[in-house]
Amino acid sequence: MSGDGFVAGEGCHYGSPARGKLSAAAIAGIVVSATSFAFALSICFWLRRRKRMKSKTAKQPQVRVARLFRGKPVEDDLELDDEVAGPQRFSYDELAAATGNFSDDRRLGRGGFGSVYSGVLADGNREVAVKRVSEISRQGWKEFASEVRIISQLRHRNLVQLIGWCHRGGGGDVLLLVYELMHNGSLDAYLYDPERVLPWPARYSVALGVGAALLYLHEDAERRVVHRNVKPSNVMLDASFTAKLGDFGLGRLIDDGRRSHTTGFAGTWGYMDPESVLAGRASVESDVYSFGVLLLEIACGRRPAVPVREQDEDFIHLVRWVWRAYGGGSIVDAADARLDGEFDGREMACALLVGLWCAHPDCSLRPTIRQAVSVLRFEAPPPSLPTKMPVATYGAPADHPDTTTSSATSTTVSGGGGSGVGHSSTTQSSAESSLMKWQANNTST
Repeated sequence: MSGDGFVAGEGCHYGSPARGKLSAAAIAGIVVSATSFAFALSICFWLRRRKRMKSKTAKQPQVRVARLFRGKPVEDDLELDDEVAGPQRFSYDELAAATGNFSDDRRLGRGGFGSVYSGVLADGNREVAVKRVSEISRQGWKEFASEVRIISQLRHRNLVQLIGWCHRGGGGDVLLLVYELMHNGSLDAYLYDPERVLPWPARYSVALGVGAALLYLHEDAERRVVHRNVKPSNVMLDASFTAKLGDFGLGRLIDDGRRSHTTGFAGTWGYMDPESVLAGRASVESDVYSFGVLLLEIACGRRPAVPVREQDEDFIHLVRWVWRAYGGGSIVDAADARLDGEFDGREMACALLVGLWCAHPDCSLRPTIRQAVSVLRFEAPPPSLPTKMPVATYGAPADHPDTTTSSATSTTVSGGGGSGVGHSSTTQSSAESSLMKWQANNTST
């Protein structure tokens, strides 16, 4: 108790004179703390609400506008997620401007699929090759979409890079694919053009490059792929003659097993594994077979159909022709005569031997692509093959009753399931029919 007790004086009171009063600083602190707490609480509430809204949006099904191709609705899954780096979509006008409105002097080549044109994109910094799919081509939306989807997931120095694509609908559907420009064109031009002979070191480098590409597709890619159309015209050469495998229109992703998703055979006669044709399905083993034929072409400078005699309409398959040279004790005799003996004998023998190994009639005795590449790199010993080409022992599968089988052989000559690419024996061109005939006669007898 303090004070002097007089009313006119200090009076009487208990405790300190300042008790019960807050300073201005304390009041300000309380206000600031309360305001900060309220602000933090509102931020938390806003973030939580935003998260809920995103979750609801993600759960809602995406509404797609139906895409029409040749008057029919098709599955449109070419638009990639924003987070995925892949080929971009171009407008028709952009690509027309890049190629001089698809002028003839920009045309690099023409085939059954359509034409390829050189061009320069609007930024002026990138040369491209634009593939314009012909309206009468067998390549439809399925093959077009397959090529875009598959290549967008692949990254390898020995694969052609797909830069973008375009589909212009309306009165006349136009399908366009945009690739990096390969200044030296395709391999077949150097194997069969008498004016341009590719020297052996470059050929062997091409063989290793294609092998590396297939090794990536079959075993190392995140989504493994069966190419189904390995051949010289699909091997492109850049300015330094580095091999790049292209054309994935027939490619298919591999499922949990080693077989391709596809039913029905597809590819090019002469490069197609006879057993794959018969079974109506593709596999990594059938790609290895095609690689084997390619190796023999690179080494021999001959197409898969080898005339029995000059100016003769009878042919034998290149595999059998080389196997005869191997059985004769000098496989190097099958080397391309245009090389004039200017090649490494060890590499030549290795390429020919691995080619035969990959194209072995029994797919169970073929190497994996990794084994084949290891031998080509001289990291593993060469295979031991019989001097006489083995006889194929496969027959018509029971689960493909719709196939037509030659009376003299067990090789089917008609398409299997719904790939839309295979030909029936009644619709084949005469050239394809002839090629099928000698392929059948020389793979199962």
